[in-house]
Amino acid sequence: MSQRTKTIDQLLAASSKSGMKKSLGALNLTTLGIGAIIGTGIFVLTGTAAANFAGPAIVLSFIFSGIACACAALCYTEFASMIPISGSAYTYAFATMGQFFAWVIGWDLILEYLFASSTVAVGWSGYMVSFLKDYGVIIPPELIASTGTKLIQIPQGLANVAYGWQPVNDGLLVTLNNLHVNIASLPAATAIMNVPAMFIVAITSLLLILGIKESATVNNIIVIMKLAVVVLFITIGFQFVKTGNWHPFIPSNKGESELINYHAYGLTFGEALKDFFKNFGKYGISGIFTGAGVIFFAYIGFDAVSTAAQEAKNPQKDMKVGILGSLIICTVLYILVSLVMTGIVNYTQLGVPAPIANAVDAMGPGYAWLATLAKLGAIAGLTSVILVMLLGQPRIFYSMAKDNLLPPLFAKIHPKFKTPHITTMVTGAVAMAIAATFPIYLLGELVSIGTLLAFVMVCAGILILRKKRPDIPRPFKTPWVPVVPIIGIVMALIQMVSLPPKTWLRLIGWMALGLIIYYWYSKPHAEKMDRMEELEEAALKGKDAPPF
Repeated sequence: MSQRTKTIDQLLAASSKSGMKKSLGALNLTTLGIGAIIGTGIFVLTGTAAANFAGPAIVLSFIFSGIACACAALCYTEFASMIPISGSAYTYAFATMGQFFAWVIGWDLILEYLFASSTVAVGWSGYMVSFLKDYGVIIPPELIASTGTKLIQIPQGLANVAYGWQPVNDGLLVTLNNLHVNIASLPAATAIMNVPAMFIVAITSLLLILGIKESATVNNIIVIMKLAVVVLFITIGFQFVKTGNWHPFIPSNKGESELINYHAYGLTFGEALKDFFKNFGKYGISGIFTGAGVIFFAYIGFDAVSTAAQEAKNPQKDMKVGILGSLIICTVLYILVSLVMTGIVNYTQLGVPAPIANAVDAMGPGYAWLATLAKLGAIAGLTSVILVMLLGQPRIFYSMAKDNLLPPLFAKIHPKFKTPHITTMVTGAVAMAIAATFPIYLLGELVSIGTLLAFVMVCAGILILRKKRPDIPRPFKTPWVPVVPIIGIVMALIQMVSLPPKTWLRLIGWMALGLIIYYWYSKPHAEKMDRMEELEEAALKGKDAPPF
């Protein structure tokens, strides 16, 4: 029969035979974390979440998410130092909850990392298109956005509006109406696929096949570049903040107002409650939590660090530096950038793939040089996020294949480069297809809910393992257990509940597909392979095979 769980000793013994090169130190791991975190949240999702959900209160969304992430990061750090193996939360679940839950979290991590790389590739495309446009290189609108996206061409010179081909959204339409622009007169187009997004996924996948050390070196250079740009934007941007853009700091939510004062609106409590759920997440207090759920995706870099544990030189010591260090640095920068961005440009104008570029453009033509640097920093920053996300996913596949839950082909290591080249190619190909056809808001929400579910499982795993195996040596111990894991679980669940219902339906559909694959292939295959191993072991010892 297939083992329900794997012991820590079994996991460590298997990792020693992986063939992967141990070449990452504490600095590499920290920059991998920063490389994954600083990018999407600052350069893409801050604007989307502010425009659609939280307004200037996106700052509070980042603080809330940061606290939740801190709790999860402490739990991740204990696991990563205790079980320094590729696989991240999947491996931790196998050690604490067993094969079924390991499959569930592994399938969830596919949603997290695979869709994350695609999400960031879409944001990268937005900045690259904007950068090339500044130098007269115009990519046809049909090739710069997800399939079916409606675009209009904005003329140059409109106040606080980025020119060129822009995706149509409510915030943009309101802004153009306020500027008395005849929208019907603007050139329009419908996108077929996002070619720049496909391009960057292909290039980063190739780099990852060539080697983990080479990938980490490129990432280190990119991190230095984008941190310099972010600090420069914060420093100069504060001079252009208009405090009026922060008012109201928490835009009103019609449903919340009606529920609190339903008598004044002439409504029954039932009618007010219906309107509350109808408007849930559209600004107000609920918008802060929904915004937190959406931008939570921006924090997943620290858990991506754990997927490289098997390639760390001294994982027991260096993993905690990489995970916690990257999270602290990036949370501070997120808060500062969101304050500056919503202070420079009204939040209603930030629902675009390249919001920080809009903020820099609003500073005026005298800062065109900063706009160029900001776009270059964003392009570099998003490249490193894609790099780390595409680094993490193949290693999840590798771990699942080593446990016989996926075909053995997925566990192949390149004889020269010592990287999981097959899974890297598969991941890259699927990510290219997703990035080419799906819009960024849908991808971001899917990744957020997948990430939150992974965090719930990791925090719960700490509670389980502390009770089941208190004797295991722990180079790093999560403080204040059970308080910290429970807070992490509760705050993650709050953000999951705050996400749109359609996101939940997509998660349920994804998980249903995963369960079909598990019972059709993974579980029977794992049982068959375990049975064969038992037979081989019995034959070597000259004993009868154990009963099946």
